[in-house]
Amino acid sequence: MSRLIRDVSLIDGREGVDVRLAGGVIAEIGPRLRARGETEVDGGGAVLLPGLHDHHIHLHGTAAARESVDCTTGLESLRQAEAARIRAVGAGVSVDRHALDHLVPDRPVRVQHRSGALWMLNTAALAELAPLPHLPGVERDAAGEPTGRLWRLDDLLRGTWPPRGDLTALGRELTAYGITGVTDATPGRTSMPTLPQRVTLLGERKLLLHDHDLPGYDELRARIAALHHRGLPVAVHCVTRVSLLLTLAVLDEVGILPGDRIEHGAVIPDPAALRGLTVVTQPGFVVANRERYRAEVDPDDLPHLYPYASLLAAGVPVLPSSDAPYGPLDPWAVMRAAATRELVPGERVSTRTVLDGFLHGADLRPRTVAVGAPGDLVLLAAPLHTALDAPDAALVRHVWIDGRQVR
Repeated sequence: MSRLIRDVSLIDGREGVDVRLAGGVIAEIGPRLRARGETEVDGGGAVLLPGLHDHHIHLHGTAAARESVDCTTGLESLRQAEAARIRAVGAGVSVDRHALDHLVPDRPVRVQHRSGALWMLNTAALAELAPLPHLPGVERDAAGEPTGRLWRLDDLLRGTWPPRGDLTALGRELTAYGITGVTDATPGRTSMPTLPQRVTLLGERKLLLHDHDLPGYDELRARIAALHHRGLPVAVHCVTRVSLLLTLAVLDEVGILPGDRIEHGAVIPDPAALRGLTVVTQPGFVVANRERYRAEVDPDDLPHLYPYASLLAAGVPVLPSSDAPYGPLDPWAVMRAAATRELVPGERVSTRTVLDGFLHGADLRPRTVAVGAPGDLVLLAAPLHTALDAPDAALVRHVWIDGRQVR
């Protein structure tokens, strides 16, 4: 079914144009297009954008987090949980199984640290996994017994017990934000989630460097070289200065493949050293975690925390993302954060810059409203300048994905 969206402005400056969707693509653009009996939408002069793309998200984790106990204010909230098995997120402390046993002695409990790097299990939850393999991420005490702290072992826990998360509800939430595509950055993920959005999986291309147990130079070189040999660009998780320097040293030897990306780039002392790469950043962290970063980040790293403006100035492409469930999912909140950040204010960028980043596709290329382009569109309830002055998800009026109206 074709649709005709009348009287809209486009991001390239054209105003008062009509846009026809047919066959899942943009079929025609022009002033006062002749109707063909299709469904018509009056744009009222508001801006019509390509759909937004979240370049780094964990879909199942985000959906599950919405059904988990929130421990951002402390572990005491575990006492009120009624589930037979308790999954909790957002903890700001690292505790062992004995501390969790004191809070909940009679049911399995697993709590994720707010960094996403650590799961903490009580004795009952550990018993369900017994015997635990002797992996680097399984922390053990002096007697060789598991402490309950599991580092970067999501694969060991994935799917073991609910909640698994409601992807249908997450899809609706993404749609309400104007997000028509996402890149799932979960390492090794191969199963394609069912969502209204277009989904790209980083899968094996995502290299998660465990900061507590970094790979050796030769190991990382072999992994990147093997993927490059198959024509696959890599996406390397770098949240410390050391992990970034290791990655850059390897890429300097192996070479950079178009599409190679640095995920997070939390600490980048020398932006020019990343030329040839794309950095996928999360401005939302700098606002949501402002006080914690001030208190906990090494003073030598703080001036280089989540750079944006300096990377662009050095000619390094930067794309925004949420890293949900660890950062705010709302892309309009991310735009506000990038433009108003108090930590390292010299790294502020305009809301237009961040919006343009969200308008790049999964292939890291910019998208526009043009004939032949996919019918993934967002109609706002205001002109572009209004949306840029006060970015707000409430401005999202209609959304089309593959030519189908989903909002």
